[in-house]
Amino acid sequence: MTAADIIRQERSQFVKKKALENGFDFCGISAAGFLEEEAPRLENWLNRNYQGQMAYMANHFDKRLDPRKLVDDARSVISVLLNYYPEEQLPQQPGDLKISKYAYGTDYHYVLKEKLGALLLAIQEEIGEVSGRIFVDSAPVMDKVWAAKSGLGWVGKHSNLLNRNMGSFFFIGEIICDLDLAYDTSVPDYCGTCTRCLDACPTDAITEPFVVDGSKCISYYTIELKEAIPEEARGKFDNWVFGCDICQDVCPWNRFAKPHRTEAFRPSDALAGFSNSDWEEITEEVFKEVFRKSPLKRTKYEGLKRNIEFVQLTKEKSTSNW
Repeated sequence: MTAADIIRQERSQFVKKKALENGFDFCGISAAGFLEEEAPRLENWLNRNYQGQMAYMANHFDKRLDPRKLVDDARSVISVLLNYYPEEQLPQQPGDLKISKYAYGTDYHYVLKEKLGALLLAIQEEIGEVSGRIFVDSAPVMDKVWAAKSGLGWVGKHSNLLNRNMGSFFFIGEIICDLDLAYDTSVPDYCGTCTRCLDACPTDAITEPFVVDGSKCISYYTIELKEAIPEEARGKFDNWVFGCDICQDVCPWNRFAKPHRTEAFRPSDALAGFSNSDWEEITEEVFKEVFRKSPLKRTKYEGLKRNIEFVQLTKEKSTSNW
């Protein structure tokens, strides 16, 4: 091992140590470069219009595949995972309206950016002049791919990153920087012959293993879609009004999920006590107050009301038909 190799190893160990000290659950590092294997997959996915109305997915195709186009002289991609699996799931009663676990607390963009900012500052204070940028699901970065290349897990058949120790309920963030580091190796795919996520998806959004038609996903319908929800989706939402966790909930690897340690991800008392009537009767004022720092702001008040009415009207029709 050369002196340069030793320096890279020491710096990488420092980065990972500081990542854990800043509250992240896992940290891995990969070499910044062109994602050759992903290029045809992404192109095929876009050509099949699986992005639906998410037009931004087709933007910056070259930057999405090469981080060196996002950060000048980029050498390394530092990937981190932050667990958001809750100690208790909402709602408590069967038949109640549901939101995705990732939306229980404060918007993860705020939380991860703060932690990544502290990590980048620690790196700069320890090593010196390091040029880098922080990314949290807000730029054309294929975060799950980079996390997998960094040895933090593998991309499962439901297209989420899976970690053998804690499942898939993670937020992913990156620091892309010009620092030369020691790189981790990817891990094998441990999905095997399991098809539980494909079998459980009520809208058949997982068209084949490892391929998701985003335009059919309940999360897409309840968050990204800005117009009326298609009638063919009626009766398939299973009470989800913001996001969906079905493919993750049925995944055997999530039996290893552990409650998170991030106070900001805990639901407020108001949200924890929400009943179906609270959802149905929510006013714009209550929405703005309860979800002031929440991911639910993304769907806006009108979008949330649309989702609730779609689910509740479906239940009413089902009851009347019975």
